[in-house]
Amino acid sequence: MQYDVIIAGFGGQGVMLIGQLLSNAAMMQGSRTVWMPSYGPEMRGGTANCTIIVSDEEIGSPVVPHPHAVIAMNRPSLDKFEPLLQPGGLLIINASLIDRKAARDDVDVIYVDANRLAEAEIGSAKSANMIMLGAYIGRTGAATPEIVKSAIAKKMVGKEKFLPANEAAIDLGMKIAAEQA
Repeated sequence: MQYDVIIAGFGGQGVMLIGQLLSNAAMMQGSRTVWMPSYGPEMRGGTANCTIIVSDEEIGSPVVPHPHAVIAMNRPSLDKFEPLLQPGGLLIINASLIDRKAARDDVDVIYVDANRLAEAEIGSAKSANMIMLGAYIGRTGAATPEIVKSAIAKKMVGKEKFLPANEAAIDLGMKIAAEQA
């Protein structure tokens, strides 16, 4: 089985972090993986996206012209990557920052009010990316929640106080994906 996803937003939203976490979780579960970042010279506010492939077989190329899934954290990312999504693919939209519905009716769509929920339910707007990651793994099964949480713990050495919030955000995203199934 192969999963590929483009995660896109602007710098500072944690796009690269959740891409790395997904890729690390894939390695931890014995899958093969590729994480390919792409971003402008700006640190915050510029465009940022990454492509992640998780496979149980060798990966021939890191280039994914038509992904199975897109996680769009902002409107420009949705506008850019929605047309590239494969028919029958998965589109996860950050409804907090995106003011339109999906333009396509041939894909599975999950609307996540990620920024609002991160603030209201988790207590930190910085958890919006983890909610989106939770929705992705909840719908696809590309990695188990336990392995993703373990990958978070390994990445956040020295920042253990943030683990409970990140784990709660993953769980919340999975719950949203289940509710919209």
